[in-house]
This record gives sequence, structure tokens and C-alpha cells, in this order.
Amino acid sequence: SKEMPQIETRVVLVQEAGKREELLKALETVKIMEVPVIKIKETSPGKSEEKLIKSIIHMEIKVPYIKTDTIEELGDSDSPEFETIFIVSDFQDSIFNKLCKADCRVIGPPVVLHCAQKGEPLPFSCRPLYCASMLNLVLCFTGFRKKDELVKLVTLVHHMGGIIRRDFSSKVTHLVANSTHGDKFRIAVSLGTPIVKAEWIYKAWEKRNEIDFCAADDDFRNQFKVPPFQDCMLSFLGFSDDEKANMEEMTEMQGGHYLPVGDERCTHLVVEESTVKDLPFEPLKKLYVVKQEWFWGSIQMDARAGESMYLFEKSESPGLKKSVSLLSLNTPNSNRKRRRLKETLAQLTRETDMSPFPPRKRPSAEHSLSIGSLLDISNTPESNTTSGETPKPCARPSKNSTPLPLKQSARWQVAKELYQTESNYVDILTTIIQLFQVPLEKEGQLGGPILAQEEIKTIFGSIPDILDVHTKIKEDLEDLMMNWTESRSIGDIILKYSKDLLKTYPPFVNFFEMSKETITRCEKQKPRFHAFLKINQAKPECGRQSLAELLIRPVQRLPSVALLLNDIKKHTAEENPDKITLERAIESLKEVMTHINEDKRKTEAQRQFFDVVYEVDGCPANLLSSHRSLVQRLETVALGDDLCDRGEQVTLFLFNDCLEIARKRHKVIGAFKSPHGHTRPPASLKHVVLMPLSQIKKVLDIRETEDCHKAFALVVRPPTELNNKLLSFQMTTEEPPKDNWLKMLCRHVANTICKADAENLIYTADPDSVEVNTKDMDSTLSRASRAIKKTSKKVTRAFSFSKTPKRALRRALMSHSATEGRSPSSANDSYIGSRLTSTSSLAGIPSPSLVSLPSIFEKRSHTLSRSTTHLI
Repeated sequence: SKEMPQIETRVVLVQEAGKREELLKALETVKIMEVPVIKIKETSPGKSEEKLIKSIIHMEIKVPYIKTDTIEELGDSDSPEFETIFIVSDFQDSIFNKLCKADCRVIGPPVVLHCAQKGEPLPFSCRPLYCASMLNLVLCFTGFRKKDELVKLVTLVHHMGGIIRRDFSSKVTHLVANSTHGDKFRIAVSLGTPIVKAEWIYKAWEKRNEIDFCAADDDFRNQFKVPPFQDCMLSFLGFSDDEKANMEEMTEMQGGHYLPVGDERCTHLVVEESTVKDLPFEPLKKLYVVKQEWFWGSIQMDARAGESMYLFEKSESPGLKKSVSLLSLNTPNSNRKRRRLKETLAQLTRETDMSPFPPRKRPSAEHSLSIGSLLDISNTPESNTTSGETPKPCARPSKNSTPLPLKQSARWQVAKELYQTESNYVDILTTIIQLFQVPLEKEGQLGGPILAQEEIKTIFGSIPDILDVHTKIKEDLEDLMMNWTESRSIGDIILKYSKDLLKTYPPFVNFFEMSKETITRCEKQKPRFHAFLKINQAKPECGRQSLAELLIRPVQRLPSVALLLNDIKKHTAEENPDKITLERAIESLKEVMTHINEDKRKTEAQRQFFDVVYEVDGCPANLLSSHRSLVQRLETVALGDDLCDRGEQVTLFLFNDCLEIARKRHKVIGAFKSPHGHTRPPASLKHVVLMPLSQIKKVLDIRETEDCHKAFALVVRPPTELNNKLLSFQMTTEEPPKDNWLKMLCRHVANTICKADAENLIYTADPDSVEVNTKDMDSTLSRASRAIKKTSKKVTRAFSFSKTPKRALRRALMSHSATEGRSPSSANDSYIGSRLTSTSSLAGIPSPSLVSLPSIFEKRSHTLSRSTTHLI
């Protein structure tokens, strides 16, 4: 082996570089440079020899520097005896070009200053290296048509220490894009590789003399990222005006433009798939018709998402709202009609009540009787009472099993409701964590973390701990319902976890406002978070609710459990030890609630409450509650005879967890003085019923026809009832629009039963199918005749606050018993109660509950007629 020739190292400062004081000082501290060991590859004669770099070694710089004005001065710049580094201040100068042609080793002053600062050797580079601001970056280019521009960019990248790759691979750190089309762009998006404009390179070059500058710094790079909608022209179909305005604003913020629907220049038509079933025009082939998730997904990923995953397809099904018009009753036989109506109502709620229990983890002979089938029987007795058949259980029960009786007690009904709402609540908490918290905390998110850790902590607080406690409560309640006996204690389950509830709830509820503010602030400041929420809130498990709306559930849950426990207590026999345990359980929940800051209560909401209490004569005092708020007041006319006479003016007060129904007073009592001496206007309404929203099983949107305008109905079932009741109303005001009112009502019913999806509660019904019409409601004549009828009743009405006159009662009972073919029983005092709570008056359906009232009904009738406050 030949000995390596001795090489001498030297640093040469060219022209201006030699006049810079800080450079000279820096060179005195840099003692080492990298030197390549070259292997010369022998080639055939006539061809220039090929040099290969075998390795890089470190060599000492003996002389700090030499200054020169021309290369000629040195004379031996290309001598193999010297390893020379030239330091040039201007890479655009003619002397720089000469050095490049001579294949000399050239660096810029920033490299020297960088090495002196870091204590590193002067680096070896096969190309001129001005600065280190793109050191270790691997770039790939796409969409550049002009060769000159590409050569210029590549040269600048090399000057800053970057590496260029022709083909895209996972090693590429940045894609420089001049277009958002093509494979490289798609792969970069899927890998989460930053995509930037060419301007990034030019601006980085402008900063070439800043020693500590790094082109890959997020704050600098983000100024030049290719926005998701660059080169895109979007139009929006099926969105509300507010949503459309928001999306158009976001489009411009994210580098795109928007156009009206149908404009031929459009590249993308973004469709709200839940409202649009068909396109208003035949789209051009080049137009992408995409679901809104594409739009929000692009913003969240910070890059244009691949359209193929989000293409909009015309739906074959007629739409979101289910219809019960198929159940239309066109038969002339009125008895059959009535029976069908009962079946219609039963069918409406059967699907939701079918089986609230999950399948048992271990099927065993012990529990071979399906609780689902029993629940179905107990909830919808029509299925066996009307047809006279007894549904067969799934399997024969074993000797040891104790099948549930077909007719369950009111205590069982409310306990079942507690279990169902608990199960729904656990689902919602799981949704919050799985759909929102887990993805936000996930490492390696495309485009970097959407939120900072402390923001995530502020938003979600102790939700995971609350879920843990309620999962255990749900499991215990499930066991209780599966192995039901009247003597099993419900209160014990709540008491068992009261300490955990005390630990987990106050921190969350007390900081809920801060959590909400953090969501609002981050949504405004961070488009990616806004998009993340939009995508996830559109998923069915969210029921079209925002994250803030889902997070309010824990705030509402404990008061609602307390109400249910109170109701279970009312239906618990005095001798049952659970009566006292339930009392203690309610107290334990109240204790948790006292740790929740009272100053959260809004005085305005309380003032509205008092107005309702004063305006409604006989309004239950316990309507007033710190957790309750008035949502909407609605003026209506009764269309059925269930709650009061058809045609009476009825006011509905929707609260967040209950519905107060009051009718207009026929004679207003004089004004009275309040304790403070202020005269209040007299109560203009009379309390009819206070109904917990959990009793509303379905909401019927009754179609507009010639004989039916602005009508809707509620399918309700109190816990003491086996059959559903239909309460129908006609709205008498323009505001709120019927659609808005029904959606609002369903949203609060869903909240109360802890279901996310409110849309499943709304059905569209033909007026005939539920025997509702508003035919005589609008004529002056009918109003006058109704007024005359009422005047004739005034005498009896004046005395009917506690009891209904026997004459009216007998008349009602006789008419019912005549159709039934039975004689009236001695249930006189229960008439008002049955009028409010039985299915009897449902469009004139005869009902056995009027004639042979069960004992439990007799006990409750006065309570129901006075206030029906059993859940409040």
C-alpha cells in the first residue's frame, strides 16, 4: 500500500470576507476541518479520471487564515498538496463563479460563525455551502414546469445545506409544491410531510446571514405552507346561511376561493349530506362532489384531503325523518281505527323500549328467559292484550328462575328508567373520551398536535374519572334489573359510590365555564381544532351536538338522578327498607351538589322562573330548582280531549328537564299583593300537569294538509301507565317556527334521557294516521260556540278545583261504559286523574282503565290531577 501524501490545510478569506472582524476572531477558535479521503478510480484511456470519496477525516488547521483578493495571487489553488477552503461573502460574485468552475471548496461566513459557536470542525461539502439553515433537510419538488426556476431553487437549497431527492420517499422532510395535484402531493398528505411553497426557499435565503436561523422552524415554515384549498374553487350546497358564511370565510383563510353553486369554474361542490338527497344539476366530470367531512378534514390535516374517500353519493332512502304515514288508517270501521291507533302508538315507542339491557356476558340456563322480551311485553302490552296472544319467551325458564311478572310495578318502571338513562349517560361520556379526548392526546398527529396538553386538560377535566364511577353504577343497576325483586335496594347502589361522586363532580362542574371558554377560544384561534370539532360533531354518536353541549351532561346528571330517586321513593312501600336508604341516597347527592359553586346560578333565569310560578295558578312550588332553566314558552290550542277540552288555549313551558302544561283560566281572580307590597298581575293560567321530559317517548311532526295546520303531538307514557297517550296541539304563533320548536324539544328530551341523537325521537305523521285535525280551530263561529259552551260550564268549573262534579263525571263514565258495554265503577274521585294519565281519551278510545282502575292508579289520581310532580 502506498503511503498517503502529506496534505496541508489552509483557510483562505476572499476579498470582503477578509475585512470582517468577527470572522477573523471566529477562525482563530476553529482548529479543525473535515477533509475527504479520495480514491481515484482508474478509467480507460482518454476518459477523465473519476474521484470517489472514501471517507472523511478531521485535520488540524495550522495557520488560522490567509487573505487574498484574487485566486491568481495564490497560484496553487488547485494543488493536490493543499486542502483549501475558500470563504466568500457573496455567492453571486464573479470570483465565486470562478471558484465553482475550478471545483474549489467554498463556504460562506455564516458556516464559520456557526462552527465557532458550536465548537465544530469546518464541514466538508461537495458543493458550495453558504450557511447551515437547511442542514439535514431532505427536499422533493412537485408541479414545477419551468426548468430555470427549478434550477435556481435547487441551487439555493444546496447553498443552505439541504439535500434534494427526485423521487418522494419517507426520508423526504419537506415537499416543495407548485400544485396540489399528483402522486407526490397525495403521498406527502398521507404521511403528514410538511408541504410548502417555493417562497419558503427564497425567504430562507434572505435570512442566510442569521447564524441561529433554521428554515425548518415551525413558526417560519408555517408562513409558507401550501394551504389546503390552494387552486380550489368551492361551492356549498345544503347548508344554512350561517354555516355557509362560516365555510366561505374558512375557504379564503385556507387559500381557496368560493363561487355560487353551478358555476362551471368550480373544482369542488361541498354537500351537506344529511339535507341534500339529490343535486340540482348534472355535475361536470371534472367537478368533485364531496361530503362536508372532506372540507373539515382538509383543514384539520392542514392539507387537501384525497377526494375519493369523501365522494357524495345520492341516497336511495327518502331521508332522515322516519315516517309513520304507512300506518295511515283509512278504514271506515271506527273500532278498528281506534285499535289501529293504539297499535300505531305502541309501535312508535316499541323500538326504543325494546330492550334497554345488553346481552348477558355468560348465557346460563338460570336466566334463559330473555329480559328483552319481557320488557317488550311490559312496555307495550298492546302486543298481547289486543290480539289475545301471549308472546312466547325465547326459551323455557328453568325451575330456579323467577320470570318477571307481565305487569310491572311503578317502582320497577322508574328503576328501569334510572338504568336506561345511566346506560345512555355512560355511552355519552365514552363518546366524549373516544371521539374527542383520545385523538387530541394522540402522539404523531398529522400536521402536529391540534391542542396543547394544558388546553386538553382544561377542556376535559375529570371526565375519565366520572366515567369510571358511572360505569360501576351502571353495572350494579344492570345486575339489579336482571335479578329484580321489589325488596332489592336501589339506594344502596348510590350510597356505595357517594364518596367517588363527591371526589369527581365538583372539580368538573365548578370549572365547566372555563372548559367552555377554552373550547370557544381554541375554536376561534385554531382552524384545525374548529375542523376537528366539525368532523366529529357530525358523527351519529354525537347526535349533531357540539362538544360543549355534550360536556354539559355531567352538570345536569346528578340533579336528574336525584329526581329519579325521589320518584322511586314515591313508588316504594312504607315497609320497604329501601324507602329510608333512598332518602339517604338523595341526601348524599344533595351533599355533592352543595360542593358545586352556587354562584353559577343566573339571576335572570331565576326571574323567569318566578314569572312562570306567578303566572300559573296551582304551579307546583318544586318547579323552582337551581339546576333548572326555562328554555321556551309556546302558545297552543289543544287538539285532543286528554288534558283539557279540545280548542282550549294551552301554554307549554319547556324547561331543560320538564314540560309545564297550563291552560288559559276561564275566569281570572283579582290581582293580589306580594309580600313586598308590589301588586302582581293576576295568574292568567291554570296548572294542568308538570311532565318530566323522560315521559315523552316520541314527538310527532304532523304534516300540513288542508284540514291540518301547524299541528304536532307528543306520545307520552307516565310510569304508572301501561299504554301510550297522545297529546296533540296546534301552534298559534309564528315564532318559533314549528320545525325549530320540535328540534328544541327533542334535544332537551334526549338530554334528559342521556341520549345523544335527538333526531330519532322525531317522526313525521299524516294527520289521519293519528286522527288529528285543526278543521274547526280557525273559524270565528267555532270560537264563539266554544265560548258559549264554556260559559255554561262556569258554575261547575268554579267549584271543580279539588273534585269534578258528579254529574259531569257520571256523564263521562256513562259514555265510556256504554261503548265498553260495562257499568261504571265507583271510581268517581279518580276521574280527573284518569283524564290526565290514561289512554282513555285518546281520540275517544274506550279504555278499561276508566272502568276498573287499578289500585295503584287510585292512589295516584289526586296527586296527578293536582300537579303530576312525581318526577320533579
